[in-house]
Amino acid sequence: MMKHIPVLLNDVLNALGDIRGRTVVDCTFGAGGYSRAFLNAGANVIAFDRDPNVRADADALRAEFGDRFTFVAQPFSGLAALPDVYDAIVFDLGISSMQIDIADRGFSFRGDGPLDMRMSADGTSAADLIEQSSVSELARILRDYGDVKKAGPLARAIKDAAPKTTFGLRDLIHNPKDVAPVFQALRIAVNDEMGEVMRALGAVPDHLRPGGMCICVTFHSLEDRLVKNMFRQWTSAPGDPRMPSVAPAPFQLMRPATPSDAELAANPRARSAHMRGVIKSY
Repeated sequence: MMKHIPVLLNDVLNALGDIRGRTVVDCTFGAGGYSRAFLNAGANVIAFDRDPNVRADADALRAEFGDRFTFVAQPFSGLAALPDVYDAIVFDLGISSMQIDIADRGFSFRGDGPLDMRMSADGTSAADLIEQSSVSELARILRDYGDVKKAGPLARAIKDAAPKTTFGLRDLIHNPKDVAPVFQALRIAVNDEMGEVMRALGAVPDHLRPGGMCICVTFHSLEDRLVKNMFRQWTSAPGDPRMPSVAPAPFQLMRPATPSDAELAANPRARSAHMRGVIKSY
């Protein structure tokens, strides 16, 4: 199993600057790479993750760093319920290497396992979703979340076969170029990933202090488009731009980043990553 390597970590740390004594919310704990780096840099960290398999890594950080580290075993939309404002909120979106590489989690078509795809331990699995959805709903999921061109006929084939394993689903997809998009689409639907991102980002402005940063690392165009559109709204000045009394925008854009050649050589899974960020003005 490939060790999870935090993507664009140095770029995120450089963007955050000196975080000694600051509080950073790590909304996507995963294997704890970002959280550990923030703690080593002197920050206090509040970390979210709904995956029960990460608990051992979270407990290890708690044992090492004590009260400077707090773990919240919830989806990152739980950010809305936090009681305070913070210095930085960071999202490393998408799926982790551990989830991909464990066949029993059902995320990958490269190993056979139950068609699960749940990031948490409960809720509707991918097999359940296929069984409970109509053909038209499955086609919508494939189009909206995977950009699958012939979504209708493929949805019908998937619905009729009702696969229970990852290889069972993979073998129904005749166009090899559609395999990864189909798996992505079902995973996003099972975990309500776009809804989670929207709810969490919606909570960011109320939970950042002035001068605080929100940084997002994205891995596919749906995530990236959602983040760009939200950041565009936040960095637009309110009111009529033709009037001299227009207030400044509530956020300012930060310089984006993509992986360097050296990072791509060390971690090919970083190839589609983009880092975007904003700074709260007031």
